[in-house]
Amino acid sequence: MFRKLVSMLANALWLVPGLLMWAAFPPLGEKMDVVFGLAPLLWLARRGNRRKATLVWLANGAAFWLASLSWMPAIVKNGGPAPLVALGWFALAAYCALYFGAFGWLSSTAWLWARRGAYWRRLAMLAFVEPVLWAGLELLRSRLFGGFAWNHVGVPAVNAGFADPAALGGVYLVGALVVLVAGTIASIAERMFAGLDRMKTACAAPKWLRSIETFLPLALAWGVFAASVRTPAATPRGSSLSVALVQPNLPCVFDTGDRADPLETFSRLLEGAAPLRPDLVVLAESAFGEFGAVGSARAGEFARLAAETTGAKAVLGGGARRDAERRLYNCAALYSGDTLQIYDKVHLVPFGEFIPFDKTFTSLQRLAPVGSCTPGELKTLELDGVRLGVAICYEDTDSAHVRRLAELGARLLVFITNDAWFSRSEETVQHAWQAVARAVETGLPVVRVGNSGVTGAISPSGVATWLADENGRPRIDARGVMVERVAPAAPDAAPTPYVRFGDKPLAIAFAVLAAMILSTLRPRRPQGTAAVEDEILA
Repeated sequence: MFRKLVSMLANALWLVPGLLMWAAFPPLGEKMDVVFGLAPLLWLARRGNRRKATLVWLANGAAFWLASLSWMPAIVKNGGPAPLVALGWFALAAYCALYFGAFGWLSSTAWLWARRGAYWRRLAMLAFVEPVLWAGLELLRSRLFGGFAWNHVGVPAVNAGFADPAALGGVYLVGALVVLVAGTIASIAERMFAGLDRMKTACAAPKWLRSIETFLPLALAWGVFAASVRTPAATPRGSSLSVALVQPNLPCVFDTGDRADPLETFSRLLEGAAPLRPDLVVLAESAFGEFGAVGSARAGEFARLAAETTGAKAVLGGGARRDAERRLYNCAALYSGDTLQIYDKVHLVPFGEFIPFDKTFTSLQRLAPVGSCTPGELKTLELDGVRLGVAICYEDTDSAHVRRLAELGARLLVFITNDAWFSRSEETVQHAWQAVARAVETGLPVVRVGNSGVTGAISPSGVATWLADENGRPRIDARGVMVERVAPAAPDAAPTPYVRFGDKPLAIAFAVLAAMILSTLRPRRPQGTAAVEDEILA
């Protein structure tokens, strides 16, 4: 009985790495914990037991994602149906955990190949195969089935100040470097406890040679950081913009309780920004929806009131509209005098803004919480010759989407969202952390406004200035306004390597690696033959 309890406890301890990885993100925000969470899992993948490695990685993925997405039930208090919310939470966590399991299987399979050959195979695993496999699977999760680009392991490092490599290869390259460092820790542990390891996973190479396992990955990481340091192109004098960022903290669209008068709320906040005479006022997603459809007379009147109150040249905010064919769009509108420019959201949220196949089976449209939206076309808006790249809601988590805005000539990124759906949860801060990576990837400044938070400005180097309380913490589920002077990128500023090349290098490297790993699989042998081979390898 005692042995059984000890065994159960030992198995339960294998979930600690996944929880350590979760601790790197808000609400705890212990950013470097992600490295120490990955290290023991990488060590396990090297031990020659592919089945155990796959199952443990899968279990840790489930622990990580259930904890990371624990903000999803917050929508219940805003009117979301509890059974469907619970189903969505567990289903999404299970789906994302599959990528952890896939890494465990691919990595342990590759390590079986590495253990059969020369020492260079081990070095290749440490310096290239493990990092590329992880980064490639994160890329796949961000693109497949519409993509869920949330909480990549590189995001804590970006927010800890190690952001520069994102300009070379996006947040995926930063994640690869995190795996590289975690793998170095795993290798050190292997050497330290080699005498106690009955599996003898450590390669039988001289100790002086094996020290390269520490220096090579660190040299690679240093080289990537050195190569990613960029000198921003000079911004022409007088071309900066004074931007007012307005966070009204209005209730979620589902909230049926008492609602504050939106006009009064906005008027007070705009009056607070008026003394600083901003050039541009940025409102959150759905802000214009408080006054009618985008393009309606009431929405236009509110935009003029906001401009007159603050002295701004233009007002940008989110709302909804229908076209002549009654198709619904979630959009951003830029009102400047008598001119109206509209950007219709391109990357829609499944089960939020549409139900898959609801355009074919129209009865499904009734299940879409905000109505069945139609995706728009990617475009930029323009203010006084400065192109603005707008991302609405979760579009700012999609690195490919924001990169295309930069390719279209955006010089300033404007992110607007309404996270009041998940008010009083850590979702708002997790969401804001993703935006920091977008600034570094594109080399463009970002202004971000959330209805309930997080609101602020991000420099191209990843330094964020948030609307904060007296303790310096981002203001969440509270009203506020801040005015920041932002310098759009110069028209002749060279694009970052990530904007120029995108994810193609990683996608190709991952596809080639995956194919090579699959090619190492051998036909199933009789049990006795396999047992003899395992004994020889051990």
